[in-house]
Amino acid sequence: MDLSRHGYQISLEWTGNRGTGTQTYRGYGRDHIVRADGLPDLPGTADPTFHGDKDRWNPEQLLLAALSQCHMLSYLHLAVNQGVHVTGYSDIADGLLRLNRDNSGEFIQAVLHPAVSLADETQRELADALHEQANKVCFIARSVNFPVLHEPVMPSLLKGTENE
Repeated sequence: MDLSRHGYQISLEWTGNRGTGTQTYRGYGRDHIVRADGLPDLPGTADPTFHGDKDRWNPEQLLLAALSQCHMLSYLHLAVNQGVHVTGYSDIADGLLRLNRDNSGEFIQAVLHPAVSLADETQRELADALHEQANKVCFIARSVNFPVLHEPVMPSLLKGTENE
């Protein structure tokens, strides 16, 4: 078994056919379901700007979520290896998408704002430095063609903004 390769599979089903398919631009829904064996269905859509439903996940949000998750998991791995005792972790990620004249678009930047709580604040400098290393080993950050930046914040500064 080759442990250097890992495969992943999802299925996607478009559920936005309102009876006439894609006969007109505004005549179809962008709703879809993302599925993976053994996991709950993930309701997806387009960004509301592109006629999506605000109550469903859009691909742009999912990309940011993947970057944030991957960074956190990479960071926690590095923290334990470096003896940094993390007691809490949260993040607010921002992404910037540019639309082009040819109707294409692309992310041009993502900024993560990880807030790490530590058992020992004397480890803060090392803890903050681990974000750069985490970025270098995060599978998702290594796979995108735009910068993924990190601006660590103190956990107290992130409180109250998570649900805004």
